[in-house]
Amino acid sequence: MKTNIIKYIFIIFAICIIGFAIYKINSQNSQNTEISGENTVHTVQDTESVLKIGISDFDNINPLITENEDIISLSTILYEPLLTLSDTYEIEFALAEEWSKSDSTTYLVKLRENLKWQDGSSVTGEDVKFTIDTIKDGKSVYSDNVANIKSVEIIEGNTIRINLKKEEPFFEYNLIFPIISKSQFDGDDFYKSREAPFSTGMYKVTSATEEEIELEQNENWYNPDNVERKIDRVELYFYDTMGDAYNSLKIGNIDLVSTSITNVEDYIGTIGFVTNNYKGRELDFVSLNCEDTLLKNVEVRQAINYAIDKNKINSTVFSNNYYVSSFPIDYGSYLYEKESKSSYNQEKAKETLEDAGWEYRYGYWRKTENYSTQYLNLSLVVDNSNETRVKVAELIEEQLEDIGINVSLYRVSNSSYQNYLKNKNYDMIITGVNNGYSPDLTYFLGEDNLSNYQNEEITGILNEVKNISDKDLLKEKYNRIIEIYEKEVPYICLYRNTNKLVYGIRLTGDIKPNNYTAYTDFENWFRQ
Repeated sequence: MKTNIIKYIFIIFAICIIGFAIYKINSQNSQNTEISGENTVHTVQDTESVLKIGISDFDNINPLITENEDIISLSTILYEPLLTLSDTYEIEFALAEEWSKSDSTTYLVKLRENLKWQDGSSVTGEDVKFTIDTIKDGKSVYSDNVANIKSVEIIEGNTIRINLKKEEPFFEYNLIFPIISKSQFDGDDFYKSREAPFSTGMYKVTSATEEEIELEQNENWYNPDNVERKIDRVELYFYDTMGDAYNSLKIGNIDLVSTSITNVEDYIGTIGFVTNNYKGRELDFVSLNCEDTLLKNVEVRQAINYAIDKNKINSTVFSNNYYVSSFPIDYGSYLYEKESKSSYNQEKAKETLEDAGWEYRYGYWRKTENYSTQYLNLSLVVDNSNETRVKVAELIEEQLEDIGINVSLYRVSNSSYQNYLKNKNYDMIITGVNNGYSPDLTYFLGEDNLSNYQNEEITGILNEVKNISDKDLLKEKYNRIIEIYEKEVPYICLYRNTNKLVYGIRLTGDIKPNNYTAYTDFENWFRQ
C-alpha cells in the first residue's frame, strides 16, 4: 500500500513539473511578442483581397478616349454614368436619382445630392454638360449616344434638361456613358490627355505606369446601398497579346481575363479555372422579304423556319461555341425571358405547307390558284467575302432542299451585297447586326424595315412602348410582340456570339458578366 502511495505522489509531482514548464514557455513567448512587435507583424497572415486583371492592347484608362473593350467594361467600377444597366439590361439609377420624359424630345435628369469626386469636390450639372459637349466634339465610343442631343441646359445646379433633335425610343438607354470632371479637364486638349479622370465610382486610380495601373477603394463613393466592398485593391497588368495574358493567367500571375476566343481552354487548360460564358450582341439572321410573291405567304415563312436546323449550324460552323438565337433581343434582356432554341422540325415544315394547300409532286412544292401554279423556288443572298456566313448559307440551302424547297444560292461581292440590302431586292438574305442595349425593335419591325414587314398591331405597340417606363406593362406589350413575331416569322434569328470571363478558382462571389460590364455586383466579389 505504501508503495502505491509513493507511486501516485511521484506521478502528481511529474505532472506539476511539466505544467510549470509549459507555463514558463508560454509566458516567455508572450513577453517576446510584446517586446518584438515588428517580428509579430511578419508572422500575421495578410488578409487584404487583391484582384489582378490581365488586359491586352491597352490604350488609355480614360473611358471616353479608350477603344479597349476591357477598359470600357472595367470603367463601370471607376466612373459612374447618369444611368446604368442591371445584369438583365434594366435601367437603374447611378449618379442620377430621377429621370423623366417631359415630351417626345425633352428629358429631365436630376443628380443625387452630395455627390463627390475622389478629391472631395462636388459633382454638378456642369460636369454632365461638359461631358456631353466633350463627347460631341471628339471621337469617342460614346459618340452615337449623344449624336441626337441638340442641347443641354442646367436647372438649379443638379437638374439637367436634355433636348433632342428628334424623338428616339428608349433614349434613356443612351445615358450610360461615364461622367467626367469639368474642373479637371476644362481648357486641356482632352483627347490627347493620358491623365486618369477623377473617380465617382467604387474604386479610383492611385498609381499608373506603362505596365500596370493600381486601383483602390474610393472613400468618396456615394455608396447608395451602404455596401461593404470585399476587394481591397485591383491591379491591372498590360500585355501585348492575349496569348501573353493567357500564359500569365495559367501560371497564376493574374486572376482574370475577358475574351471572345471560343477555344480559350486550349491555351490555359481547364483545371483551376472557371469559364463564365455570356451571350454577345453580334446577331446573325435571315431576312425574309415579306413583299415577295412567295414569301408574303406566312405558311412559307413558317415552313422555312421549321426546316432550318440552328443546332446543326452551331455545331458544324461554330463547334457549339455560339448561342442559338430566336429573337432580336434574346441577348439577356429582361423583356425576353423565354429560352432561345431551334424550331427545327422537318415534318412540321411539310405539314404547314400541306395545310395551306401546297402539294409535293415530282420533287417540287406546288400550289395552284386561279389557274396559276406557283413553285417553291427561292434565292438566298450571302456576302462571298464573309466565309463564315457562306458556310451557314450552304447549310441552309441544304436543309431547305431536304424538305423540297428549291434554293438558288447567290454568293455575291461585298458591293453587290450592299446593293441587295439597300434596295431590298432579294428573297432571302443572311445579314447581321450588333445589338444596342436598348430594347427598341424599330430596326426590325418599324417603318422601312429589312423584311418589308408590316403589321398594324405591332406598329401600334411600338408607338406605345416608347413612352412606357413601367416594367410590368412593358413586359406585357413585348410578350404580345413576341407572340406575333413567332407566328408571322419576318426574320429567322440564327445565332449570336459568345463572350467569356475566365478566372481562377480563388475568385468567388456573384459573378454575372454581361455585355455592358463584366463587373456586375463587383462589390460582392472576393479574391481569397
